[in-house]
Amino acid sequence: MNKYDSLDDAVSAVFGDDIRIIGKTACAGGDINRAYAVTLSDGRNAFLKENSADNLDFFEKEITGLDALRKTGAFSVPEVLAYGTDGVNSFLLMEQILPGKRIQGYYSDFGRRLSIMHKADCSEFVKDGKFGFLQDNYIGAGYQYNTPEESWIEFFREHRLLPQIKRAERYFDPLMLRKIDHLLERLDFILIEPDKPALLHGDLWSGNQMPGPDGRVWLIDPAVYVGHPEADIAMTELFDYLPEEFYDGYFGGANRPYGYKDRKNLYNLYHWLNHLNLFGSGYLGFVVSVVNFF
Repeated sequence: MNKYDSLDDAVSAVFGDDIRIIGKTACAGGDINRAYAVTLSDGRNAFLKENSADNLDFFEKEITGLDALRKTGAFSVPEVLAYGTDGVNSFLLMEQILPGKRIQGYYSDFGRRLSIMHKADCSEFVKDGKFGFLQDNYIGAGYQYNTPEESWIEFFREHRLLPQIKRAERYFDPLMLRKIDHLLERLDFILIEPDKPALLHGDLWSGNQMPGPDGRVWLIDPAVYVGHPEADIAMTELFDYLPEEFYDGYFGGANRPYGYKDRKNLYNLYHWLNHLNLFGSGYLGFVVSVVNFF
């Protein structure tokens, strides 16, 4: 993937020397980037994300994450066309996904495909360990550490919960800090090691999936790493639940594994902490309720 010194240079290289952007329409792109549907001078369309030049790394990590998801063969993801920075702004130019009519059994198919992704070989994505990733990346706008570990529980303690807790210390009184320390000491008795490591999307709330032109689920905005597949499932239940057909498709109609309900709360504690650190004290109550639960 070539990096370009300007958006105009990128458009010319990808679409042709005489092609330029003639229209930009702002659209939903999350809380991090400016997002646009762009119209080209030959009538074609693309999707554009922009940010400050300092945030080019964010786009580079998104490209790597999309590539990892694509390699599992389970889902379609947007094609990255170009990226770069002009010194003031950074940009990521992608194909525009035109949503199609959802296939019958859309959510069941989503669940089955996620199960396939979680069973795919992911050894190429971690070196010197079983869990983590080839590089650090981002969860939303929050930095995400992916230092490899042999133990899932150790990885989750050291590289998921602890960095977020340290960032959020100003929100906690001494009693809450003691409760958090006690919880961290007890992770070995609450969490379990997976049967095998799985590549995770990492930020699998409902807004990061959409129907593509084929009517099936396409995944966007990954925060990938190799971990326990339950962490992805838990994220689908953070703000609300996907339709039950999704879970039936994922679990093959079986019940959720024993103890998952408690583990789900711990996995989502990571996301509540990240929201607390990114967006402020409005999320403190969610963090406190999970810590008090244990």
